[in-house]
Amino acid sequence: LVHNDIAWGKVNKPISEEVYENLYQKMRAYVQGKDLFVFDGFVGADRRYGYSLRVVTELANQALASSSLFIRPTEDELKNFRPEINVICLPNFKAIPEIDKTNSECFIILNYDKMTVLIGGTQYFGEIKKSIFTMMNYLLPKKNIFPMHCSANTDDNGNSAIFFGLSGTGKTTLSADIDRKLIGDDEHGWSDDGVFNFEGGCYAKTINLKRETEPQIFESLKFGAVLENVIVKENGEPDYADNSLTENTRAAYPIYFIPNAEISGKCSHPKYIIFLTADAFGVLPPVSLLSVEESMYHFVSGYTSKLAGTERGIVEPQATFSTCFGAPFMPLSPDKYAKMLKEKILKHKTKVYLLNTGWTGGPYGVGKRFNLSYTRRMVKAILTDEFGKIKFEKEEFFGLMIPTECPDVPKEVLNPINTWANKEEYKKAALNLKQRFEENFKKMNISLD
Repeated sequence: LVHNDIAWGKVNKPISEEVYENLYQKMRAYVQGKDLFVFDGFVGADRRYGYSLRVVTELANQALASSSLFIRPTEDELKNFRPEINVICLPNFKAIPEIDKTNSECFIILNYDKMTVLIGGTQYFGEIKKSIFTMMNYLLPKKNIFPMHCSANTDDNGNSAIFFGLSGTGKTTLSADIDRKLIGDDEHGWSDDGVFNFEGGCYAKTINLKRETEPQIFESLKFGAVLENVIVKENGEPDYADNSLTENTRAAYPIYFIPNAEISGKCSHPKYIIFLTADAFGVLPPVSLLSVEESMYHFVSGYTSKLAGTERGIVEPQATFSTCFGAPFMPLSPDKYAKMLKEKILKHKTKVYLLNTGWTGGPYGVGKRFNLSYTRRMVKAILTDEFGKIKFEKEEFFGLMIPTECPDVPKEVLNPINTWANKEEYKKAALNLKQRFEENFKKMNISLD
């Protein structure tokens, strides 16, 4: 029974078959006589483990975004196309909570038995994308495939890396590397044969996007890309600095818009895993090497700060824990995913690092965001195994192993206490965050043995 598999709680909320069926029939009635847009394609670059997919929507831009984000079929594949997963997305159809028994006029309902998603009352492309991701996070573990909220890239020698992280922590930015081939920027599966992208495109945040800092993403926003929530100037140019609608401005574009993308969407087992966190307290080291046990702990903790623009109502960063770096999309208990991670990193001897892209020299409002060029340099030191030749030492607050040096990065940055003017304030803030980690883990009531 699907019901018994799901980790019900704040994120995964049950809804009755009757409510689903009632909304489905109302949506069918609503579309009578309307023009609809249909995208047929696939999710999962490794077709042995993927699914055929149909998105039906009333908005052309959502169909175009779907054709950018998912895997586009060949003409032959379309001839006998039969969708295994169906998404019906009607942004202008709104539920009536008192009658339809929903929490609001907006709804996203997944029915695993019928392999169908119903979306109403929202135009956000992310709901289509993430409902399919949530489907995959339920279906793939049954095939012994580890589904991941991560980006992935590889080099010419097949040395692959994956980057886990919540929205706004740098997954898309840091995996778009001119010296490496991009596999994908957000959702992947790890099978016995390696890693494969679920998608055929990217969904990048565009707020304050500049050619100088993120050239690959900037150059990809050309004819055929779909901008979302982006203000366009009178001369037709997008204004990426304008956040008057929202901080959550986005672009959907096919992966082949990126010059060094790996179009197959597949790569070998990763040599390196990087957990990205944006620590608003400014106390976590910028880079640390994790043991297998620490990897599982940080994976289920999924610590970061909710950053302005990734969620409704967030204007200042707030500390948050999101299991498996993607709690909203994980229908199963976190320990199931953590055990799959452990199995993979032990089997393939994968090195795991924690990378803090957040604040240094103090908390948000006092310190400043880590310099992106330093972060990129630390990523390079991981991916070229420069850190393999450098001495690591244990810092005293979180027990994390941190490098004593990193090429082109000032030494004092590597241990966060050295960047704070007031060391006592640092100690207080570090112990406070450590306590939050412990309380959060206790609340989960899971075992990582």
